[in-house]
Amino acid sequence: MDSNIRQQLSEYIVSHQEDFYRLAYSYVKNRDAALDVVQESIVRALSKSDSLRQPEYMKTWFYRILLNESMNHYRRGKRLVSLEDSTTDAPAPASDPAERLDLYAAIDRLGPKEQAIIRLRFFEDMKLEEIARVTGTNLNTVKSRLYKSLRRLRELTGEEVAT
Repeated sequence: MDSNIRQQLSEYIVSHQEDFYRLAYSYVKNRDAALDVVQESIVRALSKSDSLRQPEYMKTWFYRILLNESMNHYRRGKRLVSLEDSTTDAPAPASDPAERLDLYAAIDRLGPKEQAIIRLRFFEDMKLEEIARVTGTNLNTVKSRLYKSLRRLRELTGEEVAT
């Protein structure tokens, strides 16, 4: 493996660890579990670093690993956290905590593919093209899922849907 790519990967991981934690936490809703997911993702990325052929795709490559690890952890059922535990580990709320809780609950009610697109787009501020690469999905499919998910979120949170 090219030591230059490995060095770039290490620097990228160190400089973006808070972003990784935030995405993992949005899936597992537990501080320790989110840290475990990030750690597993880093170990996997470092062990598979020879598969990263183009360093300019490092962000999407790593996020794909992180997203897969987050969803795997979520699917394995390790998400069993009491409400008291999840609120003590929760990030600082927005100006209106009730609105934010409604939104997070609504996001959790979406399917896994829709959740991934919403979280990557709005929590990680990724462009649609990056989301397509991370999820291995066609760009038009990403757009379709995004708009469908936003409509569904409006319904779930009680906002009126513009026609």
